[in-house]
Amino acid sequence: MQQYIPKSAYKIRATKIAATVLTATLVSIGLGACSRADLIVDYVMPKTLTVVSHDSFVFDDSMIAAFKKESGITVTVLKSGDAGALTNKLVLTKDQPIGDAVFGIDNTFSGLALSKGIIENDALTAIDFGDVCFNYDIKALANKAIKAPASFRDLVKPAYKDLTVVENPATSSTGLAFLATTVEAFGENGFEAYWKQLKANGLKVTAGWEDAYYTEFSGSAESTGTRPIVLSYSASPADEVGDKGVSRTKALLTDCFRQTEFAGVLTNAKNPAGAELFVKFLLSDTFQKSIPGNMYVYPAVTTTALPATWTNWASPATSTLGDKLDISANRANWLAKWQAIFG
Repeated sequence: MQQYIPKSAYKIRATKIAATVLTATLVSIGLGACSRADLIVDYVMPKTLTVVSHDSFVFDDSMIAAFKKESGITVTVLKSGDAGALTNKLVLTKDQPIGDAVFGIDNTFSGLALSKGIIENDALTAIDFGDVCFNYDIKALANKAIKAPASFRDLVKPAYKDLTVVENPATSSTGLAFLATTVEAFGENGFEAYWKQLKANGLKVTAGWEDAYYTEFSGSAESTGTRPIVLSYSASPADEVGDKGVSRTKALLTDCFRQTEFAGVLTNAKNPAGAELFVKFLLSDTFQKSIPGNMYVYPAVTTTALPATWTNWASPATSTLGDKLDISANRANWLAKWQAIFG
């Protein structure tokens, strides 16, 4: 299991709250005879919880029921765009948070989240991880008599003109992950040239992963898109396995970005104790087992059993690139250069 807790240990907030309520020595105002026990007010945990998440988070009715059975708390999920849009929204609403817990801030945006103080005690817990890699529609490329690219570096070649869709790095964690990959691949002084070549070769940019994958990409069974190459995940082909046990798509497994998604308690949450229980529930076997089939990424608890189809169609990346860079320190500069190209 991977876990990222920069400053403080994981704790139940109910204890913290109860310990601070009306526990003072009151000798100076004539209440010295009162015992501490007389002055303790029991903390009653609210029975509702709002979880703010990215659009691809799956916490279905069965999970809602399981968490309610365990905690007595009813969960409402508030979806708020891709990881970038989610993080930015939480920054803007820090003083009056729109929820109690968050799921979906990843390692491309965790630095921003922590620097803005939106996470209680700066405690982020890893829940899942995935490799951001390009996927291609096998049949569509074959019909065009186009050989599959060997790596993302090939996408600037004329053969792939108007075939590729990626996500905007300003609003999407997958888009920012790929931007970081190109920075490491071509250097601080070379990545802009690559993006200019991509743009000249007909690259399409969408706001988030769902738009890219389910609207523009031709390889998804749920899409009517026309672009056979999409920035997605190494495990995405497992979601495209047909009746014959063969996937419609394939991932390029070299030089991908290892993305980790986190959950945490929001600063100033109305139900911080319930939010803490929710984060712990996400690490339970019940939820971890649901991650591959519902979100097509890997569970952070690495002992979790994976679906059978993942053996052939959801291989992790053979190499990663960009995920060790200091994204938080360089995001603004990289994005300014990228936006100068794409507007």
